[in-house]
Amino acid sequence: MMKKIIFLASAVFLLNSCVVRTATKVVTGVAKVGYKAVKGTVNGISWAVSKAKGKIDEDRVDGTWKVVGVYRGSFEDFSNDQNPESSFNSDCADSFDQIIFNAKKSKFKPVHCSSEKEDWVKYSMEFGKNPLTKEKENYIEYNSNNYISVIDVNNKTMVLEGNLMPKLAFSGAKLYLLEKVK
Repeated sequence: MMKKIIFLASAVFLLNSCVVRTATKVVTGVAKVGYKAVKGTVNGISWAVSKAKGKIDEDRVDGTWKVVGVYRGSFEDFSNDQNPESSFNSDCADSFDQIIFNAKKSKFKPVHCSSEKEDWVKYSMEFGKNPLTKEKENYIEYNSNNYISVIDVNNKTMVLEGNLMPKLAFSGAKLYLLEKVK
């Protein structure tokens, strides 16, 4: 009888310590994943930015995206910034700056509200070493030797880095938050 009690007490102690150790690992893992993930909101849309860990399916960029936030700096600057102020003041009165991707034809069309007619630009979406950043990432190459990094994309938002809007590039704008319109 005494052996059974000692055995049960040992088993309970062993199981209890395993659960605590496992729970600690889970909490630590969650903390690492959550680190540098959310940096605030712009017009009610969160800058939930972390670089995609693998290849992004090209179909995910398909659609019409409006520019809702611009960060003046690179993704690296953004991830190290403790309090990034993202702002985007569009000079569009009744419209918005947008970009339209047609993944089936591998073409995109930048549209600014003041110019309705823009040409379609042929692109190639790749996952590998970006020639511009020298990082392994998802990127779009267009007009031979022009690159836009695709930081991440989901069904509501997309974050791009590069010379997306030349009118803002002179002020150091490199990181763009886009919201899916359709």
